[in-house]
Amino acid sequence: MGKTLFENSPKAKDMFLQANEILGFDIVQVMFNGTEEDLKKTSVTQPAIYIHSVALALAAGFKGDAVAGHSLGEFSALAAAGVLSFADGLKLVSIRANAMQKACDLAPSTMAAIVGLEDAQVEAICAQVKGVVPANYNAIGQLVISGSKEGIAEAIELSKGAGAKIAKELVVNGAFHSPFMQPAAEELAAGIEATNFNRPSVSIYQNVTAKAENDPSVIKANLVAQLTAPVRWTQTIHQFTQDGFDNFVEIGPGKVLAGLIKRIAKDAQVSNHDTLPS
Repeated sequence: MGKTLFENSPKAKDMFLQANEILGFDIVQVMFNGTEEDLKKTSVTQPAIYIHSVALALAAGFKGDAVAGHSLGEFSALAAAGVLSFADGLKLVSIRANAMQKACDLAPSTMAAIVGLEDAQVEAICAQVKGVVPANYNAIGQLVISGSKEGIAEAIELSKGAGAKIAKELVVNGAFHSPFMQPAAEELAAGIEATNFNRPSVSIYQNVTAKAENDPSVIKANLVAQLTAPVRWTQTIHQFTQDGFDNFVEIGPGKVLAGLIKRIAKDAQVSNHDTLPS
């Protein structure tokens, strides 16, 4: 993961090596040579994705007219827009990852993907089941929910009964973007308050509001709220298109967001880039 970038960009290489110092362990070796199980650890996964995404964007000299990121990706977007330095962003991502893991350990919880229902139908099902909330509005007809193990199991059955094409539990550690993450939000808030946030070079469309934000104090508050609030990705892409954007570039590992955007904004240009040459 990211090895080609490391070998072909001195600027990216410096960021990778800086990451080892910041995190206090050799994450670069885990990214290059670790097992799938190693990479799945929350303390590794989130920093690794951030390192790859931001190093690629900065090494390529990427300049967008606006930015956004999905959940963790919001930190990468902030670094790309100059709000956070690479180092400060990574420190916050590490705090966030470890705090989320601790919150997961406090109470058993999980998430489920519901495909093929209207958002309003899924929201109504969540309202029926105690402790279950919408977590990720990923695309039209694709919503992820969070909650207790028992609550998610009940919501899955209700979704199937309502005609969902897919209603299945996800392989995750806990109920992200739900009240279960409140302890993590409190820990992250302390880290964010102690970190310098610059005014962004371009607007960032944040998960919580799905609107363009430029005020550092608002951006900080939204980052904290993001842990317990839903990721409004569908609404974000709709807002982008309403504001005149029609060319979306995904930077970082994989192409999940590019696929989601194609489903939301069918007439837009969409591309994904996970290597320096591309």
